Amino acid sequence: MKLLIKVNLALLAVFGAGLTVTGYLTDHVLQENARREVLSHASLMMEAASAARSYTSREIQPLLKTMQETQFLPQSVPSYAATQSFSKLHEIYQNYSYKEATLNPTNPRDRVVEWEADVVRNLRDHPGMAEMVGERATPAGQSLFLARPIQIKDAACLSCHSTPSAAPASMRALYGDANGFGWKHQEIVGSQIVSVPLEVPVAQANRTWKLIMTGMALTFACILALVNLALWSMLLRPMRKIVRIADAVSAGQLDAEPFAVRGSDEIAMLGGAFNRMRRSLEKAMAMLG
Repeated sequence: MKLLIKVNLALLAVFGAGLTVTGYLTDHVLQENARREVLSHASLMMEAASAARSYTSREIQPLLKTMQETQFLPQSVPSYAATQSFSKLHEIYQNYSYKEATLNPTNPRDRVVEWEADVVRNLRDHPGMAEMVGERATPAGQSLFLARPIQIKDAACLSCHSTPSAAPASMRALYGDANGFGWKHQEIVGSQIVSVPLEVPVAQANRTWKLIMTGMALTFACILALVNLALWSMLLRPMRKIVRIADAVSAGQLDAEPFAVRGSDEIAMLGGAFNRMRRSLEKAMAMLG
């Protein structure tokens, strides 16, 4: 096998190993960055929902308190306000969602589905967990969800959710007596869940990864071409010339041209040594003749 082929195979092996490791690490970093970007969007949505809840609780509920005696107004309920405000966002960004998923809700639309029930149960099993992050498959692709527990920290909430008899008659007239009761103080009854699609950031990360890998491959191809050119001009071509001269001299052609020594590198030293050996050979042959 020729020297140039051996050098190219060695370089290809080193590049292949380096590209594999770099590709894996780059993909990992890009995917993590995409996930962090989506998580930041989910956190922003969650904070917006919490702000809507807080605003409703502090400023809207007191204004509507007297009206509640004759007519129950869902707009005064913090969870209803947060859900309604995000329903407008959902109309534009249909893969983004917010839900106050509850095991036993007053409003039927807040009832948990199977995967949400698992989230709520996990939060109940770990009462010290401030939030939970996970991924799930949806018809539109992978989605990241951020969940925070809904815990009854204010005992005043139990006036509507302890027993039907304690709840406002106007609320029972709207929602009935079957759901949303039996809650206990400090109990985790549900979860605020924000879902954000992963498709766009992940696709962008994949495109960036392909661009980086393509750039690295093209860069290596250019380097390989330059290395081959340098090896040919600085090493292989002078060595082949020495071989041709040596073959000619060994065949008895003592008048073959000498090797032209240029510079002071190792090839020049080899050429100088070869010329001296040739002159010595010529002298020895002349003495024998």
